[in-house]
Amino acid sequence: MKTKITELLNIKYPIIQGGMAWVAEHNLAGAVSKAGGLGIIAGANAPADVIRNEIRMAREITGNPIGVNVMLISPYADEVAKVVVEEKISVVTTGAGSPEKYINMWKDAGIKIIPVVASVALAKRMERCGASAVIAEGCESGGHIGKETTMSLVPQVVDAVDIPVIAAGGIADGRGVAAAFMLGAQAVQMGTRFLVADESIVHDNYKNKVIKAKDIDTEVTGMSHGHPVRQLRNKMTREYSKLERNGASFDELEHLTLGALRKAVIDGDVDDGTMMAGQIAGLVSKKQSCEEIINEIMNETKELLGDKYFA
Repeated sequence: MKTKITELLNIKYPIIQGGMAWVAEHNLAGAVSKAGGLGIIAGANAPADVIRNEIRMAREITGNPIGVNVMLISPYADEVAKVVVEEKISVVTTGAGSPEKYINMWKDAGIKIIPVVASVALAKRMERCGASAVIAEGCESGGHIGKETTMSLVPQVVDAVDIPVIAAGGIADGRGVAAAFMLGAQAVQMGTRFLVADESIVHDNYKNKVIKAKDIDTEVTGMSHGHPVRQLRNKMTREYSKLERNGASFDELEHLTLGALRKAVIDGDVDDGTMMAGQIAGLVSKKQSCEEIINEIMNETKELLGDKYFA
């Protein structure tokens, strides 16, 4: 499938795997890239040497392009920003802020820079700063979210910038890909569908919760302090929401979720862990390999769009 993004990133299919903390490590990223998409290693709050090792292990899985998501509020962001240059990463996605202070260094190294944006204003700012493309992410997505929906955000961003736009949030099958293209996107980013991939290190307890989820089973916490997070509803979210309603402080709420993502992903604690997932979880019904996921989505997309985008 040929689009501006597949040509920009030298990938076979316009599918980018989300940079999910604790989830997007070398096994998943390598498998997605090997299957023709763009696998992303999540920088999260990991030290630079950990990310360097993840990059090298992913490259043992595939010689196809691998990306890194740099979490800009990480205490290790400066070091990780240098590691992606030293390891000759071809594309970087960024979240939780603006990557402006790294852009010149990355562009000089030939790195494609693709920030995640939740508004038209931020998309325009990123274009002015030299971004290669932007990921317009709607509030349907799992994890940290903005306020706009994918359906409303993507076409407005497409109209506002001249660089390619990648749609994210609420996309898990060929219908979502086709819809994103009708809105003007040149690729999609998906996280929730890849949570349950065979190559994903996510604990089976967590995977099974995603597979069994219904359309109304996600909840957004953190609205009271301006850092909303979408996740599957469980004991922890109920307690968190109760504390929020009672005016708990940011520190008190943060203490409740300390280490909670690791609990869910690694330990399989689906009661007190944080199970980040998008609203589209209700459409995810089976475990598959990354290759099977991508091939199925691309076949569905071709049936809907015809041969227009396919070589």
